[in-house]
Amino acid sequence: MAKSPEPTRTHLPAGVWVLGFVSMLMDISSEMIHSLLPLFLVGTLGVSVLAVGLIEGIAESTALIAKVFSGALSDYLGKRKGLAVLGYAMGAFTKPVFAMASGVGAVVTARFVDRVGKGIRGAPRDALLADITPASVRGAAFGLRQSLDTVGAFVGPLLATALMLLWANDFRAVFWVAVIPGVLAVVLLVVGIREVPRTAPARPVNPIRREALRRLSGAYWGVVAIGAVFTLARFSEAFLVLRAQEVGIAASWVPLVMVAMNVVYSASAYPFGKLSDTMSRYRLLALGLVVLVASDLVLAVAGDWRMLLFGVCLWGVHMGMTQGLLAAMVADLAPDDLRGTAYGFFNLLSGVAMLVSSALAGLLWDRLGSAFTFYAGACFAALTLAGLSWMKWRRVASAAV
Repeated sequence: MAKSPEPTRTHLPAGVWVLGFVSMLMDISSEMIHSLLPLFLVGTLGVSVLAVGLIEGIAESTALIAKVFSGALSDYLGKRKGLAVLGYAMGAFTKPVFAMASGVGAVVTARFVDRVGKGIRGAPRDALLADITPASVRGAAFGLRQSLDTVGAFVGPLLATALMLLWANDFRAVFWVAVIPGVLAVVLLVVGIREVPRTAPARPVNPIRREALRRLSGAYWGVVAIGAVFTLARFSEAFLVLRAQEVGIAASWVPLVMVAMNVVYSASAYPFGKLSDTMSRYRLLALGLVVLVASDLVLAVAGDWRMLLFGVCLWGVHMGMTQGLLAAMVADLAPDDLRGTAYGFFNLLSGVAMLVSSALAGLLWDRLGSAFTFYAGACFAALTLAGLSWMKWRRVASAAV
């Protein structure tokens, strides 16, 4: 999507930084648990890899599906901060359950509630970020929030690794420490964000009624479709952790795989976000898909930690190129008063795709081996790239008529 030259605002609103640090703290909390959870489930609680895939798929898809309702509700109420606070609070106060869990049922319940909280906060938070940011720096704003979020995603596993070494692989003690940054995230959001006043309608209108949805353009629904197929290619990162263990990395060091991926992700998200403000976002998304194909192929054939690390770093680059970019594309194409709903539906389709993807990845791993899981991811990424090329061709053809 080419950008027309216009005066730009070079600095970002303070609220963008606050939302970024809130995301960072919650991600530290979550990733301290999630970087160890597959090993805890398989090694301590004795569940299968297929069960891990199903648990991860259900948890993540629940979060994404819940966003459609919270996003629409934020449009209906004309307010977004309260829903974001509720969602972050749910995430923070489920963390002790992981530390106390004695069976898989408690873990599944805590993971489910935690991800419902993520779903409640996700669309209102993204819509709030779009509301407070000028359009000329929207790509940079989403890139910065994603970058700070991802700082948390590598600090969390790094802390988990250090504490596992210090406390002789005591999973539960690490899970207790994870409670602290989660609570801090909620406090910062409450005191640090002032919502932009929005003109509320005299009578609230249902934003998911047919007449409202017709205002979402074909280009928006095209991005929704691309995002869903993309999610099929980008299954749960729990499989990166399991692949690391398979190539011989010791359990105490496995979280460093997520550290490496997220360092690359964090370092690349903001620069690529700024780049998307000055070049075609479709072209940048296509390049990100090419990098994902390369990552999947490397991870499929990796036989030692060096190849694994290379594949994981490529995965981080593709995340930095694409995740904030897709959020900015939705903001570009959605009407202001339907922005929460637009993020909700985008994540609804992605949630269904995440459930299918993670379950399929676990099934392929159990039945055919880990390589087939990553080959399948490469195939879905190539399919997404083909769909994106077709969309771009349609846009060019329509403009020529």
